[in-house]
Amino acid sequence: MSRLELLTPEGLRVDGRRPNELRKIIAKTSVLAQADGSAYIEQGNTKVLAAVYGPQEVRHRMQILHDRAIINVEFNVAPFSTSERKKRSKNDKYDNGIKLQTSQFPRSQIDIYLQVLQHDGGTLQACINAATMALIDAGIPMIDYVCASTAGCIDKQPVLDLNYLEESSDSPELTVAILPRTGKVNLMSMESRLHVDMLESVASLATEGCEQIHTILDAVVRDTTQHLKDSLMQ
Repeated sequence: MSRLELLTPEGLRVDGRRPNELRKIIAKTSVLAQADGSAYIEQGNTKVLAAVYGPQEVRHRMQILHDRAIINVEFNVAPFSTSERKKRSKNDKYDNGIKLQTSQFPRSQIDIYLQVLQHDGGTLQACINAATMALIDAGIPMIDYVCASTAGCIDKQPVLDLNYLEESSDSPELTVAILPRTGKVNLMSMESRLHVDMLESVASLATEGCEQIHTILDAVVRDTTQHLKDSLMQ
């Protein structure tokens, strides 16, 4: 499919969305009984599972930090999801957007495992959002939510939350992660070229997407907390 076909004259995309419309998001926490915290997120047809273990004793003594916890991140893509399958270290971009209060857990480690079950675009944003939810579920102190969203450009039209087909068309794509309370940008990642004239509008649209995602994720956390409170009172 050519890029001209990705946006109709009426302004609709291939999946029927408007340019500034997110895909449907489904989020759940506490989906894994054995993990200290876990979360599952669907964004369109992209599905990500996150699990958090810790804080716990550091496995390798040479890695101990006496003033804070170390964070390990492992990222895997299910073989049936895509042809790509690899692991990423704690220094990889999937970890850079998460801001934890690690000084509260010296000489310990926190492990974050991310599993992409289905890939239909926006994997980085889905992993960041799933990790945030899993860390909240584990009770790890955080400065704020870290919410991520992508935006791109199709025929000079900024579009929000690209799916796999749109990504595959070589459309420029920018991933932004923010702290919603302050609007501080924690991460900007772009692996393709975007004309400087479009950068501001695309970044602004991605930021708006982050704010919308924060509203959705916060509602899930509050609802889960309320259910837990109700069950404890019974």
